[in-house]
Amino acid sequence: MSARFGPAAEGGVVTYPSRRAKSDGRVVILGGGPCGLACADELQRLGHHEWTLLEAAPAVGGLGSSVVDRAGFTWDLGGHVVFSKLRSFDALFAGLFSPEELLHHDRSSFVRHHQNWVPYPFQQHLHHLPRAAAEVCLADLIAAQSLGVAPAETDFATWLEATYGRSLVAEFFAPYNRKVWSTDLHDMSASWIADRVAPSDTDALRRALDGGSVVVRPWGPNSRFAFPATGGTGAIWRRLASRLNGDVRTGTAVDRVDVSTRTVLLSDGTVLAYEHLVATGALDKLVAMTPAAPEDVQRAAAALRHTTVAMIGLGYRAPTTDRRSWLYFPGPDAPFYRATNLAAYAPANVPDADPDRYSSWMTEVSLPNGDLPDWAALIEACDAALRRCELVPEEAERVSGHVELIPYAYPVPTVGRDVALAVIQPWLEQRAVYSRGRFGTWRYEIGNMDHAVTMGQDIARRLVHGVAERLNPVAIPEVTGAHRAR
Repeated sequence: MSARFGPAAEGGVVTYPSRRAKSDGRVVILGGGPCGLACADELQRLGHHEWTLLEAAPAVGGLGSSVVDRAGFTWDLGGHVVFSKLRSFDALFAGLFSPEELLHHDRSSFVRHHQNWVPYPFQQHLHHLPRAAAEVCLADLIAAQSLGVAPAETDFATWLEATYGRSLVAEFFAPYNRKVWSTDLHDMSASWIADRVAPSDTDALRRALDGGSVVVRPWGPNSRFAFPATGGTGAIWRRLASRLNGDVRTGTAVDRVDVSTRTVLLSDGTVLAYEHLVATGALDKLVAMTPAAPEDVQRAAAALRHTTVAMIGLGYRAPTTDRRSWLYFPGPDAPFYRATNLAAYAPANVPDADPDRYSSWMTEVSLPNGDLPDWAALIEACDAALRRCELVPEEAERVSGHVELIPYAYPVPTVGRDVALAVIQPWLEQRAVYSRGRFGTWRYEIGNMDHAVTMGQDIARRLVHGVAERLNPVAIPEVTGAHRAR
């Protein structure tokens, strides 16, 4: 069965160039991460077998990959857990694992606040702060909420203060977000917030401060999550790739995209024709490898910003006694912004699957401007911070210090991002190039694994049957109203 390849149900009219190589209706997919694999899988399910997937890395997985170091510890590329509200993702995931191959956890997360641990979300647990600090934060929060919603089209810094008050922002939100994003918060938009930031109930906070009963219900879609029993998060994408029967080429990079002839030039000199191109890598790189992109598209792509993160994995010959999931570090006492207790996720993440003998902490350090540090010194600094916070016993022997550099970790939702996307995406779509996935859309708010999978599935359905996409990046959301957290 071949695809219809007519104008899509949404996303604009496709312009067909006059000089086109013979493509046999082929869909070329750039990138073998969650989005690209899901696209190929859905094309296969729909009976369209004229597709080719190109992955520059030696193996599939993209940002969802996992690695095993020389000491036998399994590390993910960043903090990944499986949760979703999207049925198509759930169905795909259920088809890859039997119930006994998954471990399920209730999220247990805390924020390191000075020398103490405050349960996450921070703004719902002010009663864990020193009384004086809690009272000031609550008073500022009440005052902020009394003024109503934050102004429309505001920046992130202004939104935070208008929503939570100056003191709460100073205690947690500002230092943590600056540490994560390595970006001035005034340069970030608030349009991405959605359900990414938890609300605050001032009445409940007052009752807690006055000694009343505290009932904090689990918040957020990841309050309960799954994790593969073996293989880390990367096991998901290896299994998905294993059921593909089409043309999957790893270790194959693309040097140039010619939208006039609908061809891609591979690094080995091969020219591959396509009818439609699904690009799941970084949008700015896609534009850079497309010489026909006009100046306004190039300028818009150059304005996009992203974070670079170093994953520092630290393994110890010491039992896993801490059962918490992950911890946040807004302060300067640790170089990392988050530490994930991977041994608690799955025993197989440590050597011999023996958490009674080993423990492991995956730490994430945002690198301002992508500057590369002294790796040995950074490992030592992360190790010292874990011990200083008593997550690792002082006498514990470190048996692994593993580094993974993630050049493109998170797309930064800058103030000008949506304007840039409104220039880039329609130009690509009109030339049968569909940029999807975390960095293909450059929208952090739809940057989870389930979002990436959904985008891959949806673009496949759109190309084959003309079905509208649920997460269409061409329909850039406008900030038409103010945001409110209650």
